[in-house]
Amino acid sequence: MSQPRLTIGRVPIDVVTFQQAMERIEALVDAKQGGSVFTPNVDHVVNVDSDDVFAAAYQRASLSVADGMPLVWASKVLGQPLPERVAGSDLLEPTLQLAAKRGWRVFFLGAAPGVAEKAAAVARERFGTNVVGTDSPFVKLDDTAQIDRIARQLADSKAEIVMMAFGAPKQELLIDRIAERVKPAVMLGIGASLDFLAGTVKRAPAIMRSTGFEWLYRLSQEPGRLWKRYLVNDPKFAVILLRTLKRQKLG
Repeated sequence: MSQPRLTIGRVPIDVVTFQQAMERIEALVDAKQGGSVFTPNVDHVVNVDSDDVFAAAYQRASLSVADGMPLVWASKVLGQPLPERVAGSDLLEPTLQLAAKRGWRVFFLGAAPGVAEKAAAVARERFGTNVVGTDSPFVKLDDTAQIDRIARQLADSKAEIVMMAFGAPKQELLIDRIAERVKPAVMLGIGASLDFLAGTVKRAPAIMRSTGFEWLYRLSQEPGRLWKRYLVNDPKFAVILLRTLKRQKLG
């Protein structure tokens, strides 16, 4: 039975617990039909609102889970509460453990040069995961030849799970672009998660993650890169939420 979905702005979000999300990922791999797992946060909702291609990619996602406490809070305002936050960074290690248990082939794609290799070494040593390949290309979505090369690389690896770490919207758009060509691989957009696993970037303390202040920690770590996202772009989320609420009340 399919899980209900909530929509905030133009982003669909599956109403699932963490355990249900893990079960859905396992079911996608077992089905051998491919699939995509997106982990939306406030920034995704804001960017999707003005990007038709990004919005279309979200509509085709196999699983979309709330990677951000503001989305969980917003769901309560909208009367369809999400049971909990399901962060991509929290999904990574359990999925790698499950992959080791089930004998799945895993590919790490993205992050800065060298990070995927470090993360793969950690995954192999800590979980016994069969990481069959890594790559950290600088992706240009308008470079058709490069996109074709990546699709062939993943297909040739016979990976059953691809952890894609380019950040949004690049990772979601790339996943959507190549999904049909890399079946049966299930691709997860995981943002900075490979950095966390490799130990090249430190995650926010658990208390900041659970109270919705992870963004403040990340801003303090990378102010030059993230100030515009958090201080200029993301406040638009409030307007999108109010519009969603109004649309809901109008039926």
